[in-house]
Amino acid sequence: MWTQLAVGFVGLCGGTIVATALAAFVIGLGIIPRYAGITHTGNHLLLYESSLVAGTIFGNLVQLYHIRIPLGMPGLVLVGLGFGIFLGSWIIALGEVVNVFAIMARRVGLTKGVGFVVVSLAAGKTLGSLYHFFCLKGI
Repeated sequence: MWTQLAVGFVGLCGGTIVATALAAFVIGLGIIPRYAGITHTGNHLLLYESSLVAGTIFGNLVQLYHIRIPLGMPGLVLVGLGFGIFLGSWIIALGEVVNVFAIMARRVGLTKGVGFVVVSLAAGKTLGSLYHFFCLKGI
């Protein structure tokens, strides 16, 4: 019993450190302030950052202790949609922060159609995720 408690405590501490480091990384890159600037809600910046940290810690607890949250299929769809929006937005914002698209466009000589390239990347990510979750589920 003591071994299980110790392992649970170490897992909780390690997961909290990783989750908080991820939140600090996202905040440090300036992704949250960028979202607040785009949506004109900069007065809620501390709420966004606190929500990010609380979400990562809550997600850590759910993952570590296998907490079941009975939301049914509609809840699963909403949570999956939220995860997808968060991940996709994070990837796009990270790419914007480090100027990946500007560097890529300059290297390949792309002058027109940058919006099409971004939409194509998002569509490819979406289709790849759907293929992975629905077609490769049995593997």
